[in-house]
Amino acid sequence: MAKRFISAADPVLPGGIKVPRYLRPGDTISITCPASAVDAKDLEQCKTLLEQWGYRVKYGNTVGQHWQRFGGTDAERAADVQRLLDDSKTDAIMFGRGGYGIMRMMDKLNWSGFLKHPKWLIGFSDITAFHCHAHSALGVATLHADMGSGIRLPEDDAARSLKRALSGQAMRYHAPAHKLNRYGTATAPLVGGNLSLIYAMQGSKSALQTDGKILLIEDVSEYKYTVDRMMMNLKRSGKLDNLAGLVVGGFTATKEDTETSFNMTMEEVIFEKVQGYSYPVCFNFPSGHQKQNMALKLGCYHQFEVLKNGTSLSETLLPSAPATGIDTLKWMPDSTIIPLDTAQFKMDSTRLLGGHL
Repeated sequence: MAKRFISAADPVLPGGIKVPRYLRPGDTISITCPASAVDAKDLEQCKTLLEQWGYRVKYGNTVGQHWQRFGGTDAERAADVQRLLDDSKTDAIMFGRGGYGIMRMMDKLNWSGFLKHPKWLIGFSDITAFHCHAHSALGVATLHADMGSGIRLPEDDAARSLKRALSGQAMRYHAPAHKLNRYGTATAPLVGGNLSLIYAMQGSKSALQTDGKILLIEDVSEYKYTVDRMMMNLKRSGKLDNLAGLVVGGFTATKEDTETSFNMTMEEVIFEKVQGYSYPVCFNFPSGHQKQNMALKLGCYHQFEVLKNGTSLSETLLPSAPATGIDTLKWMPDSTIIPLDTAQFKMDSTRLLGGHL
């Protein structure tokens, strides 16, 4: 399917999704801590790398703040995010760490200024609360990607994917074949993130709208029965009925159920909830709490293909290409990201298990 471009002067995708402006050298990325606490020393490698890419980096007031387990009180964290949402000199907001805390402060935010001048919100895990709200309540695209405390030197594949995403280059990723994959194709907006947060947003004004969407899910440190319960919630609430496709990322550091045995694998627990539908499903996609957490533009359209030899997920319906051109990319573990036309496809699924919390 050929990629189709929309006007850079009118970056609104079908369905009304607004795409924030892509970054240029000299733009400023501000880092704030709306969830878990992060000290400045834990952000130094990220800061150095972002500066090497040509961006200015500014720390929010919550960097280095500690209250309970959070990066400041709820009011302090909300005030810091609000200041950066409204700051005309901040071109993108990267979050310091996930963990827990977004739900405690997100209703204190006023998004009116952000809606007039959207900027990229960058993060994953607990940041999924913002992703859900931005997509369902605001209609703004966001970046599901590594955060300040997780980006290390030297840059790896995940970091390079973030660099390319921020500059507006289209991405194409491949994942290996899996015995539970269901073949098919779809072109639709990609939404989702951390399963626990998608579940936690249910019943609120930030509940994720999934009809006609490609849903991404991932999680960490969960029992199989808790994943089963969350997936049953999505199924019973109709969130799985009308998907265009399901992308299952990493479910890492799974806890052992010490009470009674759950003989299904994690993949079987998930597939059981969608086996009655016909849309494409893939497992072991490189996204989540793992080393290969590739940057994904949530809210943007993607072409999703699940075939016998593996899965591809390609951004489509793009804003006009930046001056450097559009790069279509292939992901391979522990290697550079290189153009598809020079790459020999190779994927070792066993490498997907290492990662960071």
